[in-house]
Amino acid sequence: MQAWQVHENGEPSEVMRLADIERPTPGDGQVLLRVRAANINFPDVLMARGHYQVRPPLPFTPGVEICGETEDGRRVLATPALPHGGFAEYAVADAAALLPAPDSLDDAEAAALHIGYQTGWFGLHRRAGLQAGETLLVHAAAGGVGSAAVQLGKAAGATVIGVVGGPDKAAVARELGCDVVIDRRAEDVIAAVKEATGGRGADVVYDPVGGEAYAQSAKVVAFEGRIVVVGFASGTIPSPSLNHALVKNYAILGLHWGLYNTKNPKLVRHCHEQLTDLAARGAIKPLVSERVPLAEAAAAVQRVADGVTTGRVAVVPQNGAAV
Repeated sequence: MQAWQVHENGEPSEVMRLADIERPTPGDGQVLLRVRAANINFPDVLMARGHYQVRPPLPFTPGVEICGETEDGRRVLATPALPHGGFAEYAVADAAALLPAPDSLDDAEAAALHIGYQTGWFGLHRRAGLQAGETLLVHAAAGGVGSAAVQLGKAAGATVIGVVGGPDKAAVARELGCDVVIDRRAEDVIAAVKEATGGRGADVVYDPVGGEAYAQSAKVVAFEGRIVVVGFASGTIPSPSLNHALVKNYAILGLHWGLYNTKNPKLVRHCHEQLTDLAARGAIKPLVSERVPLAEAAAAVQRVADGVTTGRVAVVPQNGAAV
């Protein structure tokens, strides 16, 4: 089969190589899946660079989120067991963690319903307790993680403010349903949020960016507000001033979604049921901005690394045909 492999760490376009290799052999409790679609996530970039908390042995195949097909023909969602990731014709995954792919979504959309939307659901509902009528601020609102949070926030009845970088991404954020869109390259984010909220600030802030975005969050979070930290796409991990959290009376909440797969897997399945229902009702629909063939995966991962994509970019081996 064909698979992309990382033999040394560096920028994805430089270290990912397409090769013909043997199909992986599932271990105990694992299954072999034919990859129907694999979505690109920022952890794929970080793993290629050697900067992620999980460091699979070299060489490895990236791709942490797929819609695959079992030997008996079922469409399922999976997080592949590295080093046999999803940017390949076949991957392996833990059988106990497979989730049914929603009938209302195609392969690429279904794959995108997994990590980003699970992260959004756990962050907004389990951790922050977002309520209807509250104001939600989403950083990187046009990206894969941010776009999921925007849709989930709207589905929950919140007023959503989206922060983006550039006019093209601002247009995407408006299409996603943001009530207010702030272009951080052209506007003062802090002043714009305060104006949009009448000076009150945002009840919940969803931050997959870190760095300057977090510093802005701390200045615009409302009384009894909650900042949900889900990642550091900026490359800068902030150091919060806890005295500031005390004085302003807000909470800083960390979210590592992957832990729920071992700490509370039943809750992951419950979340998937909620997401499947929302998708069936049309309340959420993953934004897949590009579908590329397997041969173009490395270039696509690099575009995600460079921050020039919107929504999710999906790698579709053989356009989903049998391989």
